[in-house]
Amino acid sequence: MKPLGHKVWAIPGGHIPLRSTGRQPEFTSHDRLSILNTGDEEAQVEMTLFYADRDPIGPYPLTVEPRRVRVVRFNDLIDPEAVPLDTDYACVLESSVPVVVQFTRQDTRQAENALLSVMAFAVD
Repeated sequence: MKPLGHKVWAIPGGHIPLRSTGRQPEFTSHDRLSILNTGDEEAQVEMTLFYADRDPIGPYPLTVEPRRVRVVRFNDLIDPEAVPLDTDYACVLESSVPVVVQFTRQDTRQAENALLSVMAFAVD
C-alpha cells in the first residue's frame, strides 16, 4: 500500500489529569497517540514535548513497523524524562516516513468518564 500521512505532526493541547477513578490501568486518566504506518518501511519516530515554563524535553524515540499501528500512552514515556501529570504540554512528532497520527485523552477524574479523540495537526 502507498504510504499515507505526513512526516511532521503537532499536538498543542496535551494535559494528563492527576486524578483517576475506576480500575487501573484501564481507567487511569491518560493521553495517548495512535500512529499508523501504511508503508513498506519501518517508521523511526521522535517526539519532543514543549512546556509553558521549561525547556523542551526529548526526543522520545519510537518505532512503528511497516503496515502496522502503534498506540503509545504519554503516561508510559519515561526516557529521557517522565511526562508530568496535571501539566499542560505540546508535542511535535517527526517521522522518517509518512504516518497518520491521532491524539486521544481519557479523563476519569469523575465517575462519568470522558474520552476525546482528534487528528493531530499535519505540519508538512
